[in-house]
Amino acid sequence: MVQENIEGQEKELEKEIPESQEAGKTETKEASGEKHESRKEKKEKNRIEVLEKEIKDLNDKIAKEKDDYIRLMAEFENFRRRTSQEKLDLVNVASAETIKGLLPVLDDCERAMATLAKSDDNPAAKEGTELIYSKLTNYLQSKGLSRIEAMGAKFDTDLHEAVAQFPVQEEEKKGMVYDVIQTGYTLNGKVVRFAKVVVGI
Repeated sequence: MVQENIEGQEKELEKEIPESQEAGKTETKEASGEKHESRKEKKEKNRIEVLEKEIKDLNDKIAKEKDDYIRLMAEFENFRRRTSQEKLDLVNVASAETIKGLLPVLDDCERAMATLAKSDDNPAAKEGTELIYSKLTNYLQSKGLSRIEAMGAKFDTDLHEAVAQFPVQEEEKKGMVYDVIQTGYTLNGKVVRFAKVVVGI
């Protein structure tokens, strides 16, 4: 009976040993599985970090390209405006030079009219000169030419050029334009020829 008890206990021990070995194997498998899981997570995390870095680099590159594009467009717009302004200035300068070249002709017409006004010899010549003068002044006025009305005005260095001084008795005529030697003109508000005047002192 004692022998039977011993044999039964041995059998139970034999059963328990494989169960504990199996449990140990299961624990090892679980630990190995956790390790494998941990490695997989780490790998996935690294991959995500690499992708995030790539996305950031691409976003930075896109932002730089966009900034360069905006700058280029702004430079082109400035260049276009500057070129247009230069063309306009060139046309205006050419126009101003042409009109300046016609001013002596205008002066000659005025002198001819003044001379013909004093003479009664040839009324047709007077009429013809007045017609030419009228057409010329109308054309020049349509291009923006204006006469500087200097006679009796206060002397202004922005409009007048003093070529002589004349003593005057009246106090109110001092510093005023006493006589105009040559008519001055402005073209679109800008002086193209100063009025040459005599100033009262």
